[in-house]
Amino acid sequence: MTIEARNRPVREWLNRVRTGQTVLPRFQRFEAWDRNRVAQLFDTLLSDLPVGAALILEVGDNEKFKSRPIAGAEKGAEKVTEHLLDGQQRLTALWRGLNNNYEDVTYFLQFEHDEETGRPYRVMPQNRWRKAGSESLYPVWANDPQGQWSKRCAPLDLLRPDLDASKVRDWVRAAIPAPAEQDQVLDSLTAIRQRVDSFNLPFLSLPVTTPTEIALDVFIKMNTTAAPLSMFDIVVAQIEAGSGESLHDRIADLRRRVPAIAAYYDPESLAIYAAALLQDRPPTNSTYLSSGFANGLVKDWPRILDGARCAVSMLESERILDKQRLPSEVVVPVLTALWAGAPASMDAEGRARTLLRRYIWRAFFTGRYEASTNARALEDFRKLKGLISSPEGPPPDVFDDVLYPLPSEDELVAARWPKGKDRLARAILAVALREGGKDFADGREASREELARREYHHIFPDAYLKKQQRTDREIYCSLNCAVVTWITNRKMSDKAPVKYLAERQDGAELGEAEVRARLASHLIPYDAMVQGDYDAFLKARAAMVAPVMKDLCAGK
Repeated sequence: MTIEARNRPVREWLNRVRTGQTVLPRFQRFEAWDRNRVAQLFDTLLSDLPVGAALILEVGDNEKFKSRPIAGAEKGAEKVTEHLLDGQQRLTALWRGLNNNYEDVTYFLQFEHDEETGRPYRVMPQNRWRKAGSESLYPVWANDPQGQWSKRCAPLDLLRPDLDASKVRDWVRAAIPAPAEQDQVLDSLTAIRQRVDSFNLPFLSLPVTTPTEIALDVFIKMNTTAAPLSMFDIVVAQIEAGSGESLHDRIADLRRRVPAIAAYYDPESLAIYAAALLQDRPPTNSTYLSSGFANGLVKDWPRILDGARCAVSMLESERILDKQRLPSEVVVPVLTALWAGAPASMDAEGRARTLLRRYIWRAFFTGRYEASTNARALEDFRKLKGLISSPEGPPPDVFDDVLYPLPSEDELVAARWPKGKDRLARAILAVALREGGKDFADGREASREELARREYHHIFPDAYLKKQQRTDREIYCSLNCAVVTWITNRKMSDKAPVKYLAERQDGAELGEAEVRARLASHLIPYDAMVQGDYDAFLKARAAMVAPVMKDLCAGK
């Protein structure tokens, strides 16, 4: 196989995009450049500096991959002759910028000295928007030639190579009243148009005889340099190449059918992780790149959808509400794969639910997934799957109290602040939220929406403890944390717990019983709080959390 290097001017690239001869394989990621990056590309081009080479795959009678037009281009009328494997962002920016067909930005050539390049003009992106009830785009100066020239700006689409020169003259006459200045600006625009028209964007060409798998391998290697592909992108490419199926469409369907899944786990990563488990293979790169994996994912897709729906339902029922408070992410794909094949009959489903509740909480409170996560996830999946089918099967290692013991009360006291990613700290918070987690002031129970407006609060305020010469290590511990609204958090300030609890009772006329109940919904011991002994409080709260932890880890 010979890769040829060729030259091609911008004019020809744009013509091929317009006619549909040059298209993207559908597995390509979508446009990713921001407006400043697009402007920089044009500045580089107008400085006559190289912008890198593209890579194409020549197309014969049949396309090796399903394809789509460049973003912003219509489906062309001519036969596809090449797939753009590398250079998508550059060609998309050229096409859309020179056609000015972005929805929320218009590009202008501003005739103003650019100190960085030394040129008398620069490319400027201008944000565009609509006001409620108005059909006009704002700012209004950008809508007509005179308004544009009031800012010394000419629309970038005047530089489009296939635009008739009379259109440029018409714009100049409409924008500029003085004939002498008209001639000067027209001469400048004509020279710049010639530069854009003839600018060379070279490319490497893979011949039409290139095998599909070789083209895919080249695509992967070319796209793992400046902007590395995710493993999901590579699986997308494999599925497109092997079956013509669109994994992007399936992920969109997953997001639509199970919208809450994104609150716990990246849907793209979840899909390939769960698919590996369902194929009884480790969720590793070697699995994702192996033959047959992509086809297996397509075959198992209906089960993955069902599994994701059931996994979300179970996590919500356990009041695990988002990834920010998820102690161990690995449980999400494991639950998805297990629920994908779980029985639907009432008794069997109830037994599975108890088993998986036990799994979730032991994964949270033990060190099972502190290392070798992928291999251990597969091992536990296999044994849990066996137990769901037959209660007599061997238990997974995550249930082994010798290998993975539950933390002692002293270890609960020592757990760190849960806003970080400390597993045990988050597990303690998860247990507390499972009891309801009512806000101290307004009494609302924890929910996904409610947690979005809450803050991590020191039950014994940090300012209060610092006055007692406590260290940050002592202050920032999970048992001294509750999530409350920011208003509640501010009102507590540096007050002793007994003082701010009294204010809650008196100011809101709640009464002691209601305050006790709200604290109990966080597994916070009221009496230990009001006594004001911080060390005694931590021990008392650990004594409240420990039995609930043990019950949950037993599946109760």
